Amino acid sequence: MINLTIDGKQVQAESGMTILQAAKANGIEIPTFCYDPALSKAGACRICVVEVEGARLLAAACVAPIYEGMVVHTNSEKVQKSRRINLELLWANHNQDCLTCEKAGECKLQELCYKYGVTESRFEGKKRNLPIFDDNPFYIRDYNKCINCGKCIRACQEIQINETYDFVDRGFNTHPDTAYRVDLMAKESPCVFCGNCVAVCPTGALTSKINRGTFRTWEVEKKVKTTCTYCGCGCGLELNVIGNKVVRVTPDLSGTTPNEHGALCTKGRFGFDFINREDRLTNPLIKENGKFRKASWEEALDLIASKLKGIADVNGGNSLMFLSSARTTNEENYLMQKLSRAVFKTNNVDHCARL
Repeated sequence: MINLTIDGKQVQAESGMTILQAAKANGIEIPTFCYDPALSKAGACRICVVEVEGARLLAAACVAPIYEGMVVHTNSEKVQKSRRINLELLWANHNQDCLTCEKAGECKLQELCYKYGVTESRFEGKKRNLPIFDDNPFYIRDYNKCINCGKCIRACQEIQINETYDFVDRGFNTHPDTAYRVDLMAKESPCVFCGNCVAVCPTGALTSKINRGTFRTWEVEKKVKTTCTYCGCGCGLELNVIGNKVVRVTPDLSGTTPNEHGALCTKGRFGFDFINREDRLTNPLIKENGKFRKASWEEALDLIASKLKGIADVNGGNSLMFLSSARTTNEENYLMQKLSRAVFKTNNVDHCARL
């Protein structure tokens, strides 16, 4: 353990930690843009700068390692001045349509400008005028709102390992884009539309199209933890609910599920529209005289059991075949094969885990 002082508080942190990690471990918040615990350290945005006694320059807390006896000031006048200038520089080149931006309410640039009292920028000059890319069914890319934190690039390269994006151009015109600027839907593009880049973006540069224009982030009434039903991986989800209606899916970041870094696939992140469909079945249906009627689960299961037993009694268990689903739990699939082998004495059982 390393002994150090942060904002006048004597703390301990594990050897090898950065200033940011040591501060977080001791309940001290330092603002960040480019940092994400699931991604490699970039030290690019410089909003996390802190003052270290004895150092000539301010240190980027997300990459600066701690050492014995270190004395750190996370909110000194010098630090605050640096952060304000940084925010002004970002704001000067930002598309300032916050009133209608999909990210309003959870944009980190908006949040920090409010915290540090940045209402305008003293810097004038050229602004980006990049095209807005609407080249896929799932999300929109507006690099005029990009702050070049690089999180989308690292998420794609390090979590999804698809390497769809990297920085293109130089100097003022630098921004993320695809190789050779191909459309995401092009066959040359390795993008699988997992949306992990959208999830880590701190501004409105990458936003979902699935729920665009339907709600504001602060309107979400509750988040319900559940498990994705699309395959057997068991990824944790949080269903964002407004008025008993699911409006968005975000990953469960509690660290207790297989997707501890928040990685989801296209289906898990964007494929929730079936939940709210008016034609979705919410009761079992039994056909009588050529027409379906609603039934209780007890009635439906009793009917199924009697029909299966009747067929097996007449023709034997091998006249039946059981097909289980990849969208149920391992335990439920185990019970399905047990029903087949132990109850009906047949090995005619298979599983559709080939999505």
